[in-house]
Amino acid sequence: MGPASGFNGVVGPTKESDCAATLTLINGVMASIVRSRGTRARGFTVIELLVVVAIVVTLSAVAAGTGRSASAAGQMARAKAELAMLAAGLESYNRHFGDYPHTASSEILLQCLIGKRGPLGMVVNVRTFFSLGLLRTKLERDPYFSEIAVCVDPWGEPYRYAYKTVSLWSQPGFVLFSSGPDHVHSELSAGGKVDESTPANIDNIYAGR
Repeated sequence: MGPASGFNGVVGPTKESDCAATLTLINGVMASIVRSRGTRARGFTVIELLVVVAIVVTLSAVAAGTGRSASAAGQMARAKAELAMLAAGLESYNRHFGDYPHTASSEILLQCLIGKRGPLGMVVNVRTFFSLGLLRTKLERDPYFSEIAVCVDPWGEPYRYAYKTVSLWSQPGFVLFSSGPDHVHSELSAGGKVDESTPANIDNIYAGR
């Protein structure tokens, strides 16, 4: 899996545009009611007011749903972009050391990517292999001062990584993924494979996809 460009932001319509569209439509409905009244007495009937209230409630629900969908899409896109950055960093690490980190620890993974650990866990001091400033760490820990720092996905969970953590590792490379919005994943099966049919893995997001 090769390098990929990063991404930051939310996909889809903004809450401001949703609100503006809602107000425009409400104003249009009110104007239509006024025109249809012609020269009748001033003031709105109870029925007319109820119609307007019903429209406001319906459009507000639609706008809120659109905002949530846009936010969810943005989180998914961000997770994929951050996984691509981590994967690119791992490829750069492999070019430098000739191997990937042999671990299933998110903490050791980050120490490797900032150039503090070699593939088999030995302490080293080399260059960093990715832009740490583009990702978040849990509790904003600085990995240069805290060895328990981990990079977290948009849902606040550590990105999961594994490579040659079982004796009969049959994967062609490493496993790197986010456990997704439900924060749940299952352990790797024999050979280091991910069982994607397991309900716990349904919404996992994998590097390179």
